[in-house]
Amino acid sequence: MQVQHLIDVMPAFLLACVILAALPGPATALFLHRSVRDGRAAGLAAVVGNEIGIFGWTIAGGAGLSVLLTANRALSLALHVIGAVILIWLGVSAWRQANRPADAALAIPVPPRGRTPASAFRASLISIAANPKAAAFGIAVVPQFLPSSGSVLPTLLVLAVIQLVLDTTWCAGVVLAADRARNVLSRAHIRRRIERVMGAALVALGLGLAADAR
Repeated sequence: MQVQHLIDVMPAFLLACVILAALPGPATALFLHRSVRDGRAAGLAAVVGNEIGIFGWTIAGGAGLSVLLTANRALSLALHVIGAVILIWLGVSAWRQANRPADAALAIPVPPRGRTPASAFRASLISIAANPKAAAFGIAVVPQFLPSSGSVLPTLLVLAVIQLVLDTTWCAGVVLAADRARNVLSRAHIRRRIERVMGAALVALGLGLAADAR
């Protein structure tokens, strides 16, 4: 590992990581949606799924996936289309959930199907797998911080872990903040509005991604 190189690029890399974490996107909408509707455990499970994907995109991008996607227009287009479909599906699901009557999910030991932490984890993992923001960071940004000569894997692993820690801290903070406000946000009329806003936001993000793919 080239220690001096890491020292040189670290300030700019940390700034890029913070901006990526704080920039609202599909992941943030999903965290808030799951935290408010299904509780802190589901929100944190969604964070875990997201971070696995973030780490994977960083490693894949730094390892050379950027070259493949740049050269293969069809593969890049497929990534955008898949991401758009997933976001629209999540948004429609959230909107449909808002139209259902409030239930007693918080009072029973086993949450309804689709509202468990495992379900939140799967939804987040699928979403981040086709998330263009995470893909762009791993494919276009991370390689710029790697050394131009010598072995890049040790440096890549260090940068990926640093990004993972920063992003996890931010996302977990979002979930915990939403959980603290859950008593207010879970009131029936407020919950429905949040579900609809989050659903509309996810659909809009999906449509925007589909438009970018043209």
